[in-house]
Amino acid sequence: MPSSSSSFARQRRRLLCAAATLPPALVLGACGGGGSGGGPGPVLPPPSGAVTVTDRRVPLAAGVSLHVRDWQSSPADGITFVLLPGFGATALHFNSLAPALARRGRVIAISCRGFGQSDKPLPDATWRYDTDALVDDVHTVLEALAPGRVVLGGHSIAGNQVTRFAGRYPQRVRGLMYLDTNFDYTSQPDDGGQKESDNPTLSEPLLTEADTASVATAIAYFKRINRNWYPPMEADLLDKLDVRADGSVQINTPDALALDLYTAARRFSPDYRPLQVPALVFTALPGDRRDMFPWLPAALDATTEKDAADMVRLLRRARHTDAERLFAALPAGSQRMTFDPATHPDFFMAHETEVLRLVDAMTW
Repeated sequence: MPSSSSSFARQRRRLLCAAATLPPALVLGACGGGGSGGGPGPVLPPPSGAVTVTDRRVPLAAGVSLHVRDWQSSPADGITFVLLPGFGATALHFNSLAPALARRGRVIAISCRGFGQSDKPLPDATWRYDTDALVDDVHTVLEALAPGRVVLGGHSIAGNQVTRFAGRYPQRVRGLMYLDTNFDYTSQPDDGGQKESDNPTLSEPLLTEADTASVATAIAYFKRINRNWYPPMEADLLDKLDVRADGSVQINTPDALALDLYTAARRFSPDYRPLQVPALVFTALPGDRRDMFPWLPAALDATTEKDAADMVRLLRRARHTDAERLFAALPAGSQRMTFDPATHPDFFMAHETEVLRLVDAMTW
């Protein structure tokens, strides 16, 4: 197996744990309350018009364009939602949530440069992968496809782009959605003095040549390292696999590109002070070790069982503090919901009804 694919997989899993902390997930129970002032509006039934999906290309410069999925209902006269996938994911990761939201108007999901079907210029002086450069891309897409104000949502590390875009272009947003994101990836998580376990048994299994022998074996590998497996997750995976002549596969994002984006994102400290519109904050909280370490066998030795449980407690604590900080930094009228138990990659698939209920309750 080429080193780029195994390295990318390791980065992906580390970020899923880091993105839902720098550890994963938060608060008790089913949902959190509201912010100061504002408050939710009445919950209205969504329009019942049919939803169509169109795949588009939006040029950034000569020879470089982004892949965009565009879901629209008929008539498309409601809210336009813009969804940004997390690190390593593509627009297809929203294949369930997006059509459901589109019954309320329109949804545009953008595959970040470097991922999926979007073009992949290597990092250099022209093509940067820092947060401001990615925000420029979002602005280019909206100028081309979506005049007017939008609700902008980002999953995981794409929360950086949500905050930065809303600060730079306040006239273009009517609401924000943070889909299990961090308050600040540069800040030290609240670990309560507990150290992360270095137990090697907890490490995600590396991709092997057997895992990448075919599309089917790659799917089987990713099923093993995820607690749940929904059709959008499989569509997202297929979107970022290249199939060789012999039927084997590889991740189609260059290693150097992925690392550049990841590093830049972890160095970005968001400024929430310019935000002027209410936001929704969704947080996913792992309930047990199967949510964090789904590849572990059912029966473990006592040491590994304890180490895994300790890591779950660490992440829950860190995520609780982080989510509280994020919510406190947002404008009045913001709302939040916490899913417990849930997993970072798929909580908005597993809990789609609850997500939509809170979206419909917002006074956007």
